[in-house]
Amino acid sequence: MKKTYLLTPGPTPVPETISSIFARPLIHHRTPGFQKLFEEVRAGLKYVFQTKQEVLTLLCSGTGGMDAAVSNLFSPGDEIISINGGKFGARWAKIASAYGIICHEIKVAPGASVEASEVSDFVAKHPSAKAICFQASETSTGSCMPTEEIVEVARRANLLSVCDAITACGVFDLPMDEWGIDVMITGSQKAMMIPPGLAFIALSDRAWKANETAKAPRFYFDLAREKKSQLKNQTAWTPGTSLIQGLHEALKMIQEEGLQNVFKRHERLAQATRAAVQALGLEILATKRPSSAVTSVKVPSQIADGKLIPRTMRDSYGVTIAGGQDELEGKIFRLSHFGYCGIFDITTGISCLEMTLHDLGYPVQFGKGVGAALASYKKTS
Repeated sequence: MKKTYLLTPGPTPVPETISSIFARPLIHHRTPGFQKLFEEVRAGLKYVFQTKQEVLTLLCSGTGGMDAAVSNLFSPGDEIISINGGKFGARWAKIASAYGIICHEIKVAPGASVEASEVSDFVAKHPSAKAICFQASETSTGSCMPTEEIVEVARRANLLSVCDAITACGVFDLPMDEWGIDVMITGSQKAMMIPPGLAFIALSDRAWKANETAKAPRFYFDLAREKKSQLKNQTAWTPGTSLIQGLHEALKMIQEEGLQNVFKRHERLAQATRAAVQALGLEILATKRPSSAVTSVKVPSQIADGKLIPRTMRDSYGVTIAGGQDELEGKIFRLSHFGYCGIFDITTGISCLEMTLHDLGYPVQFGKGVGAALASYKKTS
């Protein structure tokens, strides 16, 4: 028998208490029972987003939330600015193109992070732009962008700030209202600790104002229609009732732990992971602003085919991590440390990594990475 472990940056592990909910009989979404449940979910989402705005629940992946942001805020021919620091930063331009919207990209090297001054200079060169779209945490590289500073640049230029917080919201502090973020998006299979299938999006008053004049085509992702329904504790279309039941429990867990404590736990686990891989002589890709969600590690030169690392960990030992994507395929591997995750998930992953590196011919002193992870974790207690 081979026990399996999930250590990817999405989907993340689902707590047993939530998994059991999915075996319950289905509830109907047009009933008082669902309305009461959904009312509590709406309040819990506002807590996680740190906002007074309505956080809309959509039946789709996080990309659906990004798509909804673009189609509900802009019109064909509009111009926007995006920050492209990886696979998901590149997605803004692809979505914009589908709606006839012109996207000017700030290209950022994989693992690097943009500076506010660069964004400000770029904005000055594109005076017709209406928004800055960016990732708070670029999942493909493990690098964060300076969200608060980007939002300030956008505000000074009278642009909307549209933040993909899919591996950021609920992972580290990202106070939507306090920082003035205009649009924030996340997905269910990340810090929310439930399976894929839901996206969540919140708009500021400024963003709702832009929505009133936006002309891009939309039907299913009509956020104004969705808001009208969700204020009545309903959804415009058939919702993922089982996922919302699981979400209800997940939000309770987050509230019981306390949001700031969740952030601290994630940062401790991130530091432990970084300490472990560095103790093994490996190099981290994102060093300037590393994410508390995921650590991307460069494949050592002794291993010719970097794709063998996640493959061996999964097929030989039952531990699933993520590899590199697009131009980083075979060049990095990614270790997750957020959501339903604790220190022994980290040490399990590092133990497996040590054995895998040994199998692939990389010199390993067994226990060195695990020891460094434990030492880091105790030091930050």
